[in-house]
Amino acid sequence: QVQLVESGGGLVQAGGSLRLNCAASGTIFTINTMGWFRQAPGKQRELVAIITSDYKTNTADSVKGRLTISRDNAKNTVSLQMNSLNAEDTAVYYCYASVRSSTYWGLGTQVTVSS
Repeated sequence: QVQLVESGGGLVQAGGSLRLNCAASGTIFTINTMGWFRQAPGKQRELVAIITSDYKTNTADSVKGRLTISRDNAKNTVSLQMNSLNAEDTAVYYCYASVRSSTYWGLGTQVTVSS
Protein backbone atom coordinates (compact mmCIF):
# COMPACT_ATOMS: atom_id res chain seq x y z
CA GLN A 1 0.00 0.00 0.00
CA VAL A 2 1.06 3.54 -0.75
CA GLN A 3 -0.20 6.62 1.01
CA LEU A 4 -0.05 10.06 -0.59
CA VAL A 5 -0.30 13.20 1.50
CA GLU A 6 -0.67 16.61 -0.13
CA SER A 7 0.18 19.95 1.41
CA GLY A 8 0.48 23.56 0.36
CA GLY A 9 -3.01 24.47 -0.79
CA GLY A 10 -4.81 27.58 0.32
CA LEU A 11 -6.27 30.92 -0.69
CA VAL A 12 -4.32 33.23 -2.98
CA GLN A 13 -5.10 36.34 -4.98
CA ALA A 14 -5.15 36.26 -8.74
CA GLY A 15 -1.64 36.60 -10.10
CA GLY A 16 -0.13 35.00 -7.02
CA SER A 17 1.77 31.77 -6.50
CA LEU A 18 1.45 28.58 -4.50
CA ARG A 19 3.52 25.44 -4.24
CA LEU A 20 1.89 22.08 -3.70
CA ASN A 21 3.82 19.15 -2.31
CA CYS A 22 2.98 15.48 -2.10
CA ALA A 23 4.85 12.84 -0.12
CA ALA A 24 4.46 9.12 -0.72
CA SER A 25 4.92 6.59 2.06
CA GLY A 26 4.29 2.93 2.66
CA THR A 27 5.48 -0.11 0.79
CA ILE A 28 7.18 1.47 -2.16
CA PHE A 29 9.33 -0.29 -4.68
CA THR A 30 9.52 2.08 -7.58
CA ILE A 31 7.02 4.82 -8.28
CA ASN A 32 6.61 4.98 -12.02
CA THR A 33 4.58 8.11 -12.65
CA MET A 34 3.62 10.82 -10.20
CA GLY A 35 1.48 13.79 -10.89
CA TRP A 36 -1.33 16.18 -10.18
CA PHE A 37 -4.94 16.24 -11.23
CA ARG A 38 -7.59 18.76 -10.27
CA GLN A 39 -11.34 18.93 -10.00
CA ALA A 40 -13.28 22.15 -10.03
CA PRO A 41 -16.87 22.36 -8.76
CA GLY A 42 -19.26 20.79 -11.24
CA LYS A 43 -16.46 19.56 -13.49
CA GLN A 44 -14.67 16.29 -14.08
CA ARG A 45 -11.25 15.58 -12.67
CA GLU A 46 -8.60 16.63 -15.19
CA LEU A 47 -4.90 16.16 -15.68
CA VAL A 48 -2.67 19.03 -14.63
CA ALA A 49 0.79 17.48 -15.04
CA ILE A 50 2.55 14.16 -14.66
CA ILE A 51 6.21 13.21 -14.42
CA THR A 52 7.85 9.85 -14.95
CA SER A 53 10.61 8.29 -12.87
CA ASP A 54 13.13 9.49 -15.48
CA TYR A 55 11.72 13.02 -15.27
CA LYS A 56 9.75 13.16 -18.50
CA THR A 57 6.78 15.49 -18.09
CA ASN A 58 3.37 15.97 -19.63
CA THR A 59 1.57 19.20 -18.80
CA ALA A 60 -1.93 20.31 -19.73
CA ASP A 61 -1.97 23.06 -22.34
CA SER A 62 -4.15 25.21 -20.10
CA VAL A 63 -1.40 25.52 -17.48
CA LYS A 64 1.80 25.35 -19.53
CA GLY A 65 4.17 28.15 -18.68
CA ARG A 66 2.47 28.78 -15.34
CA LEU A 67 2.44 25.44 -13.48
CA THR A 68 5.59 23.35 -13.28
CA ILE A 69 5.91 19.83 -11.94
CA SER A 70 9.00 18.35 -10.33
CA ARG A 71 9.87 15.28 -8.28
CA ASP A 72 12.53 13.93 -5.97
CA ASN A 73 12.92 10.20 -6.46
CA ALA A 74 15.09 9.79 -3.38
CA LYS A 75 12.38 11.30 -1.18
CA ASN A 76 9.36 9.97 -3.10
CA THR A 77 7.91 13.43 -3.42
CA VAL A 78 6.31 15.41 -6.21
CA SER A 79 5.69 19.14 -6.27
CA LEU A 80 3.70 21.59 -8.34
CA GLN A 81 4.89 25.17 -8.55
CA MET A 82 1.94 27.34 -9.53
CA ASN A 83 2.53 30.89 -10.74
CA SER A 84 0.28 33.54 -12.25
CA LEU A 85 -2.77 31.85 -10.80
CA ASN A 86 -6.22 32.84 -11.98
CA ALA A 87 -9.79 32.05 -10.97
CA GLU A 88 -9.94 29.10 -13.39
CA ASP A 89 -7.25 27.38 -11.33
CA THR A 90 -9.60 27.13 -8.34
CA ALA A 91 -10.07 23.42 -7.64
CA VAL A 92 -9.21 20.54 -5.39
CA TYR A 93 -5.79 19.28 -6.43
CA TYR A 94 -5.08 15.56 -6.11
CA CYS A 95 -1.71 13.87 -6.01
CA TYR A 96 -1.39 10.71 -8.10
CA ALA A 97 1.11 7.88 -8.22
CA SER A 98 1.42 4.67 -10.15
CA VAL A 99 3.36 1.79 -8.64
CA ARG A 100 3.65 -1.36 -10.73
CA SER A 101 0.07 -1.99 -11.90
CA SER A 102 -1.63 -0.01 -9.13
CA THR A 103 -2.63 3.63 -8.92
CA TYR A 104 -2.97 5.73 -5.78
CA TRP A 105 -4.58 9.06 -4.96
CA GLY A 106 -4.20 11.54 -2.18
CA LEU A 107 -7.21 13.04 -0.43
CA GLY A 108 -6.74 16.36 -2.17
CA THR A 109 -5.89 19.91 -1.20
CA GLN A 110 -8.04 22.94 -1.94
CA VAL A 111 -6.66 25.80 -4.00
CA THR A 112 -8.82 28.91 -4.17
CA VAL A 113 -7.85 31.90 -6.31
CA SER A 114 -9.68 35.12 -5.55
CA SER A 115 -10.13 37.72 -8.25
